[in-house]
Amino acid sequence: MGIVFDRRKLLKAGGAALAATALPGRVFAQASPLTERDRKVLEIAQREVERAGKVLWRRDIAGIADFSTHSSFPRFHFANLEQGSVRSFLVAHGSGSDPQHTGFLQWFSNEPGSNSTSRGAYVTWEWYNGKYGVSIRLGGLDADNSNTLERAIVAHPAAYATQDHVARWGKLGRSNGCFAMGPDDFNEALWHLSGGRLLFADKLGLGPEYVPPVAPAPVPGGTELEENAPAAPVQS
Repeated sequence: MGIVFDRRKLLKAGGAALAATALPGRVFAQASPLTERDRKVLEIAQREVERAGKVLWRRDIAGIADFSTHSSFPRFHFANLEQGSVRSFLVAHGSGSDPQHTGFLQWFSNEPGSNSTSRGAYVTWEWYNGKYGVSIRLGGLDADNSNTLERAIVAHPAAYATQDHVARWGKLGRSNGCFAMGPDDFNEALWHLSGGRLLFADKLGLGPEYVPPVAPAPVPGGTELEENAPAAPVQS
């Protein structure tokens, strides 16, 4: 899968991201001994950073999203290539990629209006304040995600992408194709993934085997949160 992108489009849309590269870095917590999965994550990150080449402004950290894994597991891996460490977070996939809402991504799509997740390499750009709060613009680098700008695919915070949501529903909610993370986790993405770094998404087979949980008891009046769903009513 070769890198294919419109350089003029990327430079025009990403010019403001140069300011983001001046943001101070944060120090990761002391890394634990690497697991076999983490070693594979680092290998994939190094490979994809090298493949992306000079379009990246920062090559220290890369985000690797493994959509072969159920959404209840941390499957968005931040690979620190300088420290040789990996931290993992929850991330939602698009509703068009999982129409029955099983928690598993069934397929990728690059089609506008599909509400699906796209596979491939992305470059992260600047922060901006949008519909879902502070978000990170993305540029697609592959033929499989060439419509990223047209589809307004970004990374953003979402209440339906938290561990609390998993505890209640057994899976995350779904986005419109964006990389949605819990608000606290997304703060880590703002500091460690924005400003010209790599984000790579595919089915990579890195996660644990999924064992369906016992179905939780229905919550009266409860509505599972998703990108276009209303918030659950407050119970008095």
